[in-house]
Amino acid sequence: MWAHEYPFFKLPHLRELQEHQIVNHLPGSGFITNKVDLALTNSKYIPKSFRLPGDAEKFQEYAREFPDKQFVQKNNKHRHIYLKTIPEIDVSDNETFIQEYMANPLLVDGKKFDIGAYVVVTSVHPLRIYVYRGDYLLRFCPVDYYPFDRTNLDKYVVGDDYTPIWEMESLKEFHSTLGFGMRDSLDAHLRSIGKDPSVIWDQIHDSITEILLLKENLLVEVLKRFKHQRNFFELMRFDFIVDEDLRVFLLEANMSPNLSSAHFKPNQLLYEQVIYNTFKLVGIGSVLHRESLRKRDFHTEAMMSSFKNVAVDANICASESCKVSSCSEPECRFCRWCLTKDDLSVLHAAYREHTNRGDMLRIFPISGHESLSPRNLFMSQWFDKKCQEESSWC
Repeated sequence: MWAHEYPFFKLPHLRELQEHQIVNHLPGSGFITNKVDLALTNSKYIPKSFRLPGDAEKFQEYAREFPDKQFVQKNNKHRHIYLKTIPEIDVSDNETFIQEYMANPLLVDGKKFDIGAYVVVTSVHPLRIYVYRGDYLLRFCPVDYYPFDRTNLDKYVVGDDYTPIWEMESLKEFHSTLGFGMRDSLDAHLRSIGKDPSVIWDQIHDSITEILLLKENLLVEVLKRFKHQRNFFELMRFDFIVDEDLRVFLLEANMSPNLSSAHFKPNQLLYEQVIYNTFKLVGIGSVLHRESLRKRDFHTEAMMSSFKNVAVDANICASESCKVSSCSEPECRFCRWCLTKDDLSVLHAAYREHTNRGDMLRIFPISGHESLSPRNLFMSQWFDKKCQEESSWC
């Protein structure tokens, strides 16, 4: 089922889906996509935020420490945005939250811009996160940032009538004449002025992972209300801004991001490729003709992935210690007789995602993360072992 709005309040029968049925939203995804919930998340990538009036005292304490800061006051439903100095903020307003304003944005041709990253979460328990690496959405403010005038929102807020990349003097040759994507065009421009663009994308990937790990336990609790936990995925667009020192800040995560090119026709290819790669990744788009995602006969399923495709640690599992340990030893965890039916289901899903990933890049699990939950550790270790066998898994 494809739903634009969050469907689980209006359609309670979705808690009883059959194993092969799939919905394009995660139960509890509002913990990520709700503007206030996201803004109040304790992350180095999110500007300092306060919910009013409950956080009024904390805000006033912060204001005394940083009296020159400016804040964006946002309606809880994100319908209005106002840039204010500290004395101008009404801390009794219960319809808004305030967020520290990043006043030194990276500019291209004098314009502030944001970066939209398309993110797909295919599983929550364990967590698997992909980002569409085929391109990113770049949107530029219609008016130059300087001389700054906070009463002119077009200088610092990216709205529906943003300036597209093909109208940007420093980027249009890369994008329109030479045929590069938005990310590659921005990268080329930044390299031409002596900046390393890789630090931007590394931070974007890290911030997405950090936020989803912080929200994971909340999603897991919501999923417990559902008969099956693997009926769901979520396509979101995470919107970022970058400062002049190439530090990245996350502004919002959009549920059901706009994929219509009615306003900007040249964006059609980006949106179509996002959808195409998402459908491939989650198994909706298949090279096999099928009427549904219901499991096929044994031989057809094995053709797509069999045990040999998910098996790892051949020498370890052949050792006497694993044969007699009854799976009590951690190193025997992935041996055939130690894997539960649920373990195998997880591994087959992860294997098929990898083979169908197209231009989707897995950003979690990857090596280097610590303090993982048991389920995430299981998934991470398996990917590490596959990486040791073949570099495309790394």
